[in-house]
Amino acid sequence: MGHWLHRNIVEPGKLPLLLALTAFVVTFLVTRVITRLIRAGKGPFGNISSGGVHIHHVVPGVILTVLGGFGAVASGRHGFGSAVFAVVFGVGAGLVLDEFALILHLDDVYWTEEGRKSVEVVVLTAALVGLMLSGFSPFGVNDMSQEELKDRGSVISTVLVNFLFALGVLLKGKTRMAIFSVVVPFVGIIGLVRLARPGSPWARRLYRRRPRARAKAILRAYRHDRRWAGPRRRLEDLIGGKPDPDPALEAGRR
Repeated sequence: MGHWLHRNIVEPGKLPLLLALTAFVVTFLVTRVITRLIRAGKGPFGNISSGGVHIHHVVPGVILTVLGGFGAVASGRHGFGSAVFAVVFGVGAGLVLDEFALILHLDDVYWTEEGRKSVEVVVLTAALVGLMLSGFSPFGVNDMSQEELKDRGSVISTVLVNFLFALGVLLKGKTRMAIFSVVVPFVGIIGLVRLARPGSPWARRLYRRRPRARAKAILRAYRHDRRWAGPRRRLEDLIGGKPDPDPALEAGRR
């Protein structure tokens, strides 16, 4: 265990990635605590405004991400500078992705149902970076031997095949599995074997004249969503806070 940690985590070349991931997660969690306190009207914190304009924390996040990214490229993978810029980049990325939904919708949807996308993206990003920190490389290159890595054709063919796996899973409407399959190709194989989600490009194209397959896909998607929607919402509420109730739904209940 100690040898694995030293080889995959503590080795100098991966220290900046570890620092960036730690700064990213800590920044996101601290930011969510502060925003929840502001929302509840507690503590010394408050929204920042300038000239009547609400300054979202994505703004300093973009600045820090740019500084950290260019600084990391200039400083390389080793030395004190790379560690500092890795932390700066992680802090900036945490601030930016915490408001990912705002960027996506170009609207202040932080405490709405649409705002849950920010939490999903942060969790997904942290998981992917954690896998890469543990020794996984995109498109399964980490599984190749030194002889295969020296053969350019083997590398290109491996990357191409695994990319096609990920693309196929994406066409089946399984976005999360497609993203994870880039780092863990075996996930892509599972996604390709299983039925596509209804409404996906794969289902519209290949299930159009296969009513049984279309019906099974709809039933499987319904059961999957029913099983996991509740736990996923509770986890997102725990991490990011519960969204404000939808006024339209509240009016309908009355």
